[in-house]
Amino acid sequence: MVLTARRTEPVTLLQRERALRPDLGLILSYLALSGLGLVMIYSASAPRLLAEGRSPTELVRRQLLFVVIGIGAFILASLAEHRALRMLTPIVYGVSLATLVAVLVLNDDSVRRWIDIGVFRFQPSEMAKIAVILALAATLARSYDKAMRWQEMAQAIILVLIPAALIFLQPDLGTMLVFAFVAVVMVFSAGTTWRQFAFLGLSAVVASVSLFEVGAIKEYQVSRITAFLDPSADLANTGYNLAQSKIAIGSGGLFGRGLFQGQQTNLSFVPEQSTDFIFTAIGEQLGFVGATVVIALFAVITWRLLVAAANGRDRFSQLIAVGVAAMIVFHAFVNIGMTVRLTPVTGLPLPFLSAGGTAYVAMSVAIGLGHSVWMRRSPVPVDADL
Repeated sequence: MVLTARRTEPVTLLQRERALRPDLGLILSYLALSGLGLVMIYSASAPRLLAEGRSPTELVRRQLLFVVIGIGAFILASLAEHRALRMLTPIVYGVSLATLVAVLVLNDDSVRRWIDIGVFRFQPSEMAKIAVILALAATLARSYDKAMRWQEMAQAIILVLIPAALIFLQPDLGTMLVFAFVAVVMVFSAGTTWRQFAFLGLSAVVASVSLFEVGAIKEYQVSRITAFLDPSADLANTGYNLAQSKIAIGSGGLFGRGLFQGQQTNLSFVPEQSTDFIFTAIGEQLGFVGATVVIALFAVITWRLLVAAANGRDRFSQLIAVGVAAMIVFHAFVNIGMTVRLTPVTGLPLPFLSAGGTAYVAMSVAIGLGHSVWMRRSPVPVDADL
């Protein structure tokens, strides 16, 4: 039996039903990573900017602005009322698709990922991750029983395939993989059967092989995989990135060379060190201990999001928290993994640490939504979709 309760009063986006109690563990971990990110971005970018005759604080000042905006977005997302959020999900998803189309139409370059908006560039694919999580949560929450219906499985696949196809045209294979991982975790959490899960896995394998067979994968994307398998095969490009990355992290030892003392960082040997390879600056300057602390902070955020999911007041809320946790885990694992040659280079940023405005704000909104699940948690665990 499913028990539901009807409400007659209007529902607003920031509606409060009772005292909201924040999750200090999640908030402090988020702020700690953000603060460390500013320090590491400065240490990784200052030598290069000085060599170019520019202000050494140029990039970190820019990132600080986005951190302030992101924290504000986190607070607003934490206050979001989920009934109103669910009603707005189709609009959020539709606007996200429109921006993904716009980035393809407005750009003539071979790589079309950003829309120039005055003084900064907006990356629609980052916000699309949130839209997909909300859309999947709204769709998968329709089932009241534990077993998912094939109809819901098909709807979920379509919801992911449309933005994934648009992002593939940019091209941005890394974000496509984020969509795939998040979708698998959310579908599994929603109560998929093993037969459905096996079908989903087989479909993913067939789709991946087909993309390679028809030549849809770009040459540079293939070279990244080749360099991952054999770094010596492309020492001038992707192989060089991996080699310098491992040298930087390895030279940090147990406690690191000290803040602003890393040779690889100060001499700008590691490409894209303030963005994709920011973890190498952490490993070189703060060593194994500092790197472990960073990983532990991501573990705390993931743990708190999963605790929020377990205490969510309805299935929609629970799936949001699960989706955000899956996104954070995938980003952190792939980004850190590529710096130590555990995963291929994909260009995914390290949440809250890598330089990048849209990525930081989007991640802040995402964990804010996960945090809202905790603050509006049910005092008694429920299975009903209220």
